Amino acid sequence: MKNDIADAVEAELIALSGVLTEPEERECLRCYLLRMISEFGCDGKHRWTSRWRAARAPRAHGLLRKLAELGGACDCEVLMNVFPEYPRSERLLPCAGQPQPGSAVPCDLRILRRSA
Repeated sequence: MKNDIADAVEAELIALSGVLTEPEERECLRCYLLRMISEFGCDGKHRWTSRWRAARAPRAHGLLRKLAELGGACDCEVLMNVFPEYPRSERLLPCAGQPQPGSAVPCDLRILRRSA
């Protein structure tokens, strides 16, 4: 009985972690990384970038290599060195959406300002 409950709780936690870390529909890489790193931190690898690529840009096979060449050796370095432009804000801004499906180009947050 104890193992059944433990197994059920473990399965529920695995499912919940998948839901919490799933890239949102049309969420750009920059906004996804900001959201994941602010919630779960950076592990010194491309954990979140790889998850985003698998879900939103599965054909971008050279993405990690390209980001590393631009100074993004891990998820937080991608934010600092590859996507350093982000408006000053006390909270995360909502993503304006991928400019093109499968693209790692960050969203244009100026669109949000124009529509506000």
